[in-house]
Amino acid sequence: MPRKINIAIIGLGFGAEFIPIYQAHPKANLVAVCQRDPKKLKAIQKAFDIPRGYTDYDELLKDPEIDAVHINTPIPDHAAQTIAGLKAGKHVACTVPMATSIEDCQTIVRLSAKTGLKYMMMETVVYAREFLYIKELHEQGKLGKIQFLQASHQQDMDGWPSYWPGLPPMWYATHCVGPMLALTDAAAEYVSCFGSGTIRKELIKHYGSPFAVETAHLKLKDSDLSARIIRSLFDTARQYRESIDVYGSKQSFEWTLIEHEPHVLHTAKLPESKIPKKIKVPDYAKRLPKGIRPFTTKGVYDLGKKTHLSFTQGAGHGGSHPHLAHEFITALVEGRDPYPNAVKSANWTCVGLCAHESALKGGKIVKLPAFTLG
Repeated sequence: MPRKINIAIIGLGFGAEFIPIYQAHPKANLVAVCQRDPKKLKAIQKAFDIPRGYTDYDELLKDPEIDAVHINTPIPDHAAQTIAGLKAGKHVACTVPMATSIEDCQTIVRLSAKTGLKYMMMETVVYAREFLYIKELHEQGKLGKIQFLQASHQQDMDGWPSYWPGLPPMWYATHCVGPMLALTDAAAEYVSCFGSGTIRKELIKHYGSPFAVETAHLKLKDSDLSARIIRSLFDTARQYRESIDVYGSKQSFEWTLIEHEPHVLHTAKLPESKIPKKIKVPDYAKRLPKGIRPFTTKGVYDLGKKTHLSFTQGAGHGGSHPHLAHEFITALVEGRDPYPNAVKSANWTCVGLCAHESALKGGKIVKLPAFTLG
């Protein structure tokens, strides 16, 4: 039997959610964690009985017993830490987005290909119970032919850490892009995006992005499909919403407009009043090893304190965390690419980067880089 994968977690805010998941996974050994604050590091180590702790990521990467790192640090650190991890000979899983520049995405793709090391962007929505339900409908032929997809991610980021203020909405678009491209097993070929409205002047100065809302259309490669994305982060009144709508010839799925209310499944050719049906999406914990099944329905961050806001606003990210950890560990054990791999992760990320570029150019069509097309 293949040995267990020795893994380390970097970033222990949101990242602490994954500690007990890896500890309970039958093919994983959580051997180390990394946190810049020594007091927080010691508290986490004590709470979860973790043998090794580092305040310096570079020192952690020198540890020969670590096979893989799972990065959960602030957005500006993702690319550099991923590149350093791959150069140090570690497999890398990283929370979204992959990077904030096309050049860094390309470097990660090249490094993964050159070294044979695995990279996985830990996109929550493609392992959320809602997506797994839609995917199951599609695989069973119940949706019929998919005709159109749209996704939205609207969130009020005031009060979040210092790198968030003024962030271009589309730079953080993978929660919208990922499920649409994963469901269709497609790559985005080109995109057109418009900015709308204006955020506060003190926000604009950080990234030079004035838009309150960015909306994009993307064309799927070798497909008759297009898809739409809506993103907002500041100065737009909306309850948190992270959604995907899928329109098929037989059935269509529409995400609820209000968090925790039922989703809607529309069925064609019924009497008008019977077309829509409110549904409760099932949980998919049964697909996981027994020890990590409970983590699809409960948070693990708080240690008896306040749950991390990303988990609260995201409604637990659809129970995706144990699915993500299981996919990464299983891929490493089996010697295959995780889903999404480096190329797909780059395509999903670069949709947003190209969309923002398009918005700054008044909606001009921007092609996705060739290295993201597989």
